[in-house]
Amino acid sequence: MRKLKLEELERVSTSDFKEQIKTPVVLVLDNVRSALNVGSAFRTADAFALAHIHLCGITAQPPHREILKTALGATDAVDWTYQANVLDAVRDLKERGYQIWAVEQVAERTWLQDFNALAAQPLALVFGNEVDGVSQEVIQLCDGALEIPQFGTKHSLNVSVSIGIAVWEIFRQLKW
Repeated sequence: MRKLKLEELERVSTSDFKEQIKTPVVLVLDNVRSALNVGSAFRTADAFALAHIHLCGITAQPPHREILKTALGATDAVDWTYQANVLDAVRDLKERGYQIWAVEQVAERTWLQDFNALAAQPLALVFGNEVDGVSQEVIQLCDGALEIPQFGTKHSLNVSVSIGIAVWEIFRQLKW
């Protein structure tokens, strides 16, 4: 086994990325307070060619130094917008035909592995603040909530880890 060199990875250029067909998934970051986590969200969105990231509330926006540190250039490739009010962003996505699913721990949840992503309908995944999670007001607008099973002593995963796990599962269903 041999580790591949960077030039062997055959990555697309930023301009080619902008033109390619995107995975019909957008991320909504509901008051994510760590710019490092935001940068990680950009890297994940780039890796799986997601359509868009909606940065809402106190969520930092590029060109924040800590976002750029973890995004490693993904902010140049992935389309994003900022909206002060996350409720407005979610309502707009619903009006545009998106299924809206929070990734959160709620009483009436769907386990991530039991969720069936439909390629025919675009999907918005909402991720919340590192302390408070997705706000209750946003949860009430969602079509459902996905929960990542956990078996340890902690009650949650870092939001950037949750984004990676959830996006991989949705991508796997839609593309593989």
